[in-house]
Amino acid sequence: MRRYLAVVLIFAFAFFSSARPARADEGMWTLDNFPTKAVAKRYGFKTTPAFLDTLRTASVRLPGCSGSFVSANGLIMTNHHCARGCITNNSTPQNDFIKTGFLAAAQPDEKFCPGFSIVSLVTISDVTKTVDAATAGKTAAAFNAAQRAVFSQLETACAPDKATQQCQVVTLYNGGRYALYRYRKYSDVRLVFAPEEAAAFFGGDPDNFNFPRYDLDCAFMRAYENGAPVRTPNFFRWSKAGPANGELIFVPGNPGSTSRLDTVAELEYLRDVQNIAALRSLSEQRGLYTQFAQESPEHARQATSILFGIENSLKATVGHESTLLDPAFFAQRRAQERADRAAIAKNPAIAARFGGAYDAIAKAEERARDLEVVYTYRERSGAPGFYLATARTLVRAAAERAKPDALRLRGFNDAALPQLVSILSAPRPIFADLERTGLAFNLTKIREFLGPDDVYVRALLGNDSPAAVAARVLEGSKLADPAVRKALYDGGAAAIAASTDPAIVLVRATDAMSRAARQTFEDQVGAPLAKNEALVAQAQFALHGLSRYPDATFTLRVTYGTVSGWNERGTPVAPFTTFGGAFAHATGSDPFALPASWTAARGTLDPSTPLDFVSTADIIGGNSGSPVVNGKGEMVGLIFDGNIHSLGGDYGYDVRDNRAVAVDSVGLLAALRSIYHADRLASELSP
Repeated sequence: MRRYLAVVLIFAFAFFSSARPARADEGMWTLDNFPTKAVAKRYGFKTTPAFLDTLRTASVRLPGCSGSFVSANGLIMTNHHCARGCITNNSTPQNDFIKTGFLAAAQPDEKFCPGFSIVSLVTISDVTKTVDAATAGKTAAAFNAAQRAVFSQLETACAPDKATQQCQVVTLYNGGRYALYRYRKYSDVRLVFAPEEAAAFFGGDPDNFNFPRYDLDCAFMRAYENGAPVRTPNFFRWSKAGPANGELIFVPGNPGSTSRLDTVAELEYLRDVQNIAALRSLSEQRGLYTQFAQESPEHARQATSILFGIENSLKATVGHESTLLDPAFFAQRRAQERADRAAIAKNPAIAARFGGAYDAIAKAEERARDLEVVYTYRERSGAPGFYLATARTLVRAAAERAKPDALRLRGFNDAALPQLVSILSAPRPIFADLERTGLAFNLTKIREFLGPDDVYVRALLGNDSPAAVAARVLEGSKLADPAVRKALYDGGAAAIAASTDPAIVLVRATDAMSRAARQTFEDQVGAPLAKNEALVAQAQFALHGLSRYPDATFTLRVTYGTVSGWNERGTPVAPFTTFGGAFAHATGSDPFALPASWTAARGTLDPSTPLDFVSTADIIGGNSGSPVVNGKGEMVGLIFDGNIHSLGGDYGYDVRDNRAVAVDSVGLLAALRSIYHADRLASELSP
């Protein structure tokens, strides 16, 4: 069950059977099941174990994004929008680096990113037999408890040095397989360079999910350890030639979540329940924060990042729902599922083991419809805003750490605690007006959907209005101070019980009800889905083997394809854009106003220099910041988006018009040298 994890959406309708082998250029492949023979047959290129190992060791995962090492001194390349939190946290009203950009003139000027960490994949181990043995014969609460316990045991044993190691049990093929991923963790990450937002997101929302594009959506960070840059001998060398039209390329990255293996019942739930709620909520939030931003220049600065995320998600979700509402799409998926079930029924041995799984999934989705509102507004969104969310983390951390590791909620086991402490301890700016506005709005939504007489609402609001409760929390809470947060964490249950912080008091009064809603949903929806999704996958394995790739899980995958344009309604779309095109596209008015640094450098730039390009690489949300690598292992581009047709990639892939959008390595280096005069950085990338 992948709810609430995907970056979504659409307008391309590609229909694929969950049982069929992948088509050319399709697939988000795990490194231990890469289609080496298919690539060799189609392109004449041998993806050796050494080549795949280079893709693994030079790739990194950031919060919500991907990235890569691009020098021997821990230099990391990713997108501007992936580094946005760090850029914002280092900004002030006097130095707004989102607006002005940032360049560290020397290494000591590189700015620490609070609460930010990256990981690099070290090993993958198959733990399917261990997990299956632990959960065999169990259902509902017992299944959940057994799975949680075995995951915790595997992850804790895998990472004895929690300061530098992190492990994760990854569910593949909806539970048909399980793998233990061991990571090298870097918790000291610093900002080196970021362009102005006007350059990184040139064209704004109108150009988002479109092509041609003219964006320099990049950022450079550096991993440190013991106060010095980390030595990273495995990194992607810079390609001075850049990509060529028709060239074979590879994209290692961490695609977030796809639904290509979902059953019809699961897709119906997405269409009828989850997306409708998301569209309503995102639309209201956009209005709320747009109004907030119009109140003053400082409010506009504070709201810029949250509005960026809301508008991106809203545009995506609109497209997602458009696909799910298309009658032809669902007719095709229903036909595919009937064929799959018929194939299972023809084999008595397979049918006896797996035949009831589809109906069990449909039953669980029906139960989800009954529980959705209570689960959402008591648990998933029941502690909104920075203060209440932080308070819930502290309250639960105190309660969970008192339990044996195997019995804790996911996220509070020993393997996860170092990262949790790092986040709690990290300084970050808290904007009181922004927090008050958001908290009052979200408390109002909780009351609206649960009702004013609901026991959770009464415990949260008492006789006060949402605005009054929000004001009391903002005026009285000390949780904005990282030292206070750390003291409460270190003090454990006794400190939490004694606290009079209004955010802690509210969470103490409501957390039992939140936990109960979570437990009910996990036992009656999550566990049946997990168990029966795995049975569907195992039936497919029995029929077809491992000729396909698993749905995305925000873990390292490798996609491949070629640099290639496409035809849009009969008109060819060229694969490259140039700096000259960017200046021609500019109007001087936002969001089509290039920053002053670009206009000043116009005379020094060759207008034919490539800026962005597209390829057939199969990507989805989470791939932002992924490197584009040629057959020599050189970095030729930086993924930052997909075209409008790629957004159907949540459900399938169509090589005819699905395209990934990237910054060209030649254009990126030219911008660093000619526009930003970032000679130190440019020389490190391309000596």
